[in-house]
Order: sequence, then structure tokens, then C-alpha cells
Amino acid sequence: MHQRILRICLVLFLALCMLRVSVRAADGPAEVKLPPRTQSDHYSIPTLDLSSQHNRQVVIARGTASVYDDIVNLREGQYGVRLLRSPKKGDLGYPGLEVLPDGVFVATTYAVLDQGEKNSVVSVCFRLDEIDEEAARRPEQVEVYTSGRDGYHTYRIPSVVVTDRGTVLAFCEGRKLGSGDAGDIDLLVKRSIDGGRTFGPQQIVWDDEANTCGNPCPVIDHTTGTIWLLLTHNLGTDREPEIIARTSKGTRTVWLAKSTDDGLTWSKPVEITRVAKLPNWTWYATGPGAGIQLKSGRLVIPCDHIEAETGLYFSHVLYSDDHGASWRLGGSAGPLTNECEAVELADGSLMLNMRNYDPKHRARAVSRSTDGGLTWSPVVHDTTLVEPICQASIRRYSLARNGGKDCILFSNPAEPAARKEMTLRVSDDEGKTWPTSRVLWHGPAAYSCLAVLNDGTILCLYERGLKGPYENITLARLPATD
Repeated sequence: MHQRILRICLVLFLALCMLRVSVRAADGPAEVKLPPRTQSDHYSIPTLDLSSQHNRQVVIARGTASVYDDIVNLREGQYGVRLLRSPKKGDLGYPGLEVLPDGVFVATTYAVLDQGEKNSVVSVCFRLDEIDEEAARRPEQVEVYTSGRDGYHTYRIPSVVVTDRGTVLAFCEGRKLGSGDAGDIDLLVKRSIDGGRTFGPQQIVWDDEANTCGNPCPVIDHTTGTIWLLLTHNLGTDREPEIIARTSKGTRTVWLAKSTDDGLTWSKPVEITRVAKLPNWTWYATGPGAGIQLKSGRLVIPCDHIEAETGLYFSHVLYSDDHGASWRLGGSAGPLTNECEAVELADGSLMLNMRNYDPKHRARAVSRSTDGGLTWSPVVHDTTLVEPICQASIRRYSLARNGGKDCILFSNPAEPAARKEMTLRVSDDEGKTWPTSRVLWHGPAAYSCLAVLNDGTILCLYERGLKGPYENITLARLPATD
């Protein structure tokens, strides 16, 4: 009997030896060096991340987790550490967790690590102080708008700017009866005077009864302090396909509002369609996102439209050289481009980063202008900036000539086939490469808008949720040290 048990144990041991033993963790925002005894040079652990169906998670508690609820919901000082994610559906196995004498945690389980592979025995090592450090670096997430609250079914299309006084203005569409792009939609704003940590009550910038008021695209004139807000309007009964086909009762129009008191009050919107939209354009959208002011003083608003003859999307810009008193139509980029934002490069040229509809490229479209947006270069595709056909945001963080370094930020859902994985990227060579990235939210996520506080804190206002991307509009705050 004992010999039979010994033979069984030997077979099990040999079977385990035939499996590949790995030390690996989930893709995540931070990399931490492993102790020398481990079999890998580094690993990454996204902390404070709740487990989904095919994740393996352990909970680390200081003190005693006395009831099950303490483990599920986490108390102060506890972390839910996602060890790995598997591409294969099904259980990842039940982990064994031990603590070595020097305080290193070792979690061992089995899982399929890569698509098409068989199960491997996987060990992940980490220290609690490393998890503390990573947790402290995670962005603060502030829920600004929650769908279903305050009289609106869904909140969508976020836009954020920081005024010269440091006030954070968070705009969005409040969709009263449903989540669709048409219908009774109001344009809303909330103000924060503490850097985005808390927000005051929502204000209605424009409510035109049952019609659609949306696509907020603010820009701040830093010479005058005026906040200009460009937006669009259409009848609530008109849908985008009807407007494109010219079978709708009305059409898409372009409007302008402003605030001269730091966003406390807003002027009644005035229509500027005549100077902003050509007669053969059907669909039209400002932004969404935010405009910029060039070092020359020019105000630039990113937009897009559809041509009646071709039915194709094009990105274009509006601009003002007289502090918003009048607006002119700039140039259009190539076809199959859509929602966009612009950034001024260190050499004074403009780079337009655009939503891409070219089926051959699941990546952002890019064009450049050397004349302030009057003309644009042929479109190229930045293969690093993968996208699922969605809006994104690009923003200048700092300039070397101002005492910092040339640095540009970019945010979008960085998945080619689904709106999820809201990711912040950083370029230190004026958008040529994006070597640094950080996932702000691993779950469903869609539109976003970036801004920077005077102290260097990065703000990303974005759509996210647990089951779908339109449950909340959240502000992620990342300290300048990140």
C-alpha cells in the first residue's frame, strides 16, 4: 500500500516537472523588481483591482479578516491583488499562498498563460511594502457624473479644462430618456475649486426643451480669461442617419457660448453655423474634448463633418485670431477621420490626432499642419495608438523652453476590438513614440479628455463602468511625480 502511494506521488511529481513553471503576473501599471531567488527579472501587479471571471486574485489583510464581507469588500489597509489574467475561460485553479521568512509572499496556482497553450504551474512573488508603494501611486478616481442620477438616464461625452484661476470645469451631455445620441439632451457642467477632488452641483449650460444640445468643446483664452464653449444642436427627433441622408426635419448646427466669471455663469448660445459649416456638409460635430490656444494667441477647435457627395467623415478645425469675437473655418484632414484633438508641437506646428475609420488600420490617424491649421499633411497611422474606433484625447503636458521637458499625453481605450482598458500614454519626443503607459481602468471605458493642473497633476475625465462604459463619468487624478 505504501509503495503504491509512493509511486502515485512520484508520478504526480514528474507530471508537475513536465509543466512549465513560470513567475508571471498580469499586465499592469507598475513594474517591481523581484527578489533574487525568483525565476524572472521583474513582474507587474495592478493592485486594488477587483477580480473578474477569469482573474486570479488574493486579498492581503493587515490584522484579522473576521467575516467573509471583510474579504469581499476590503477594509482600510487591505488590498485585492490581481495576480494574473488568463485568456482561457474557466477556473484558474486554487492558489496556495505562503509567506517566506523575509516577508516575500509566494502565490502558486495553475493557469493558461497565453492563447493556445496548456496549463502551467505559475508562481508570483511580491512584498507588502511594494504593494503599498504601488497603491499610493494609483490614480485617485473621483465619480463626477453617475448615470441614472439627478434627472438623467445617461451621462456621456466628457470634456474638462482648467481655468487660469485653477478651477476644474467638467462638461458632459445629460441624456434624459436614454443612452442614444439623439433625443432630449442637455449640456451640463460641474465646477471644482480643489483640483478635482470634489465637485459642486451640476449646472445646465443649455437646455433647449426636447432637442439635442451636445458635443461640448471648451477652450480658454489665457489672454482675456474668457472660457469659450463650442457645441452642436439638432432637433431631438432627428437621428444621425437621417441628417446624413438629408431626410431629417432639420440639420446639425454649430453654436457658441462663453463665461467670463470662471464658469459660474454662461451666456445664451449664439449660432455660428454660417461661418463654421459648408453647405455640402451634413453631419457635424465639435470636439468632443477641448480646444487649445497656440503661442500666437490663435484659438483652435477640433471638429469633424460628413460630405454629402461622398458620405465620408473628415476631421477639420475652427479657429479665431481675435479672442473669440469671430470664427473661421480651417482646413480638413484626409477622409475616414472623425472626432479629433490638436496639440501644438515644440516647433510650432500642429498635430491632429483623429478617430480612424480606415478598415486597414485599427490605430489612430495623425496629420500635421505648419500654418496653424489652414492646411494638413496626408494622414498617417500611429500603430502604437491602437483603438477600437473611438474618441481619444491628446494634450501638451510641458515644454523644455518653459523649464520642463517636451512631453505630450494621450488617453484612449487601448484595445483594438472593444471599448475598455482606458490607458494614459506619455511621449517625450513630440508624439513620435509613446514608451510609457499606464492603465487607468481595466474595465469598459470609452471617451476621455485630458487636462493638467498648475501643480502638474494630470486629470483624465473619462467614461467607464463595470458592465458597460457609460455607467459613470470619472475623473482620474495622477500626481506630477507619476
